[in-house]
Amino acid sequence: MAELRISTDPADIDFDIVHGFLSTQAYWCPGIPRDVVERAAANSLCFSALLDGRQVGFARVIGDRATFAYLADVFVLPDHRGQGISKALMTAIDAHPELQKLRRFMLATSDAHTLYAQHGFMPLSRPERFMERYKPDAYLD
Repeated sequence: MAELRISTDPADIDFDIVHGFLSTQAYWCPGIPRDVVERAAANSLCFSALLDGRQVGFARVIGDRATFAYLADVFVLPDHRGQGISKALMTAIDAHPELQKLRRFMLATSDAHTLYAQHGFMPLSRPERFMERYKPDAYLD
């Protein structure tokens, strides 16, 4: 039976896999340059899902590790979905000691509301208070 391990060690990130998925399969960041993915990871708390040592999933948390966090770039490779890997990633994120007692933990999703609801995420309670600056062409030269 394959062994699943969730790691926060930056050395465990396989950027060929992570960048490959994000730049070609993720609806939220098509075409994202590899150097941007690497810089984003270096400035985040990253969670790698490793099956027998191979990267099959990823998530990163952006924040101050005290009051606020934003969950981003969560994925499981298509061939490994339906095996509980996303749940294992979320369980590891929920349990991480530096992410306890956050006042606000946010994310955006178009298709995984059920997964995140199992971990306490809900629609914005006061969406009228939130604003964004959105640049969909940010990675185009």
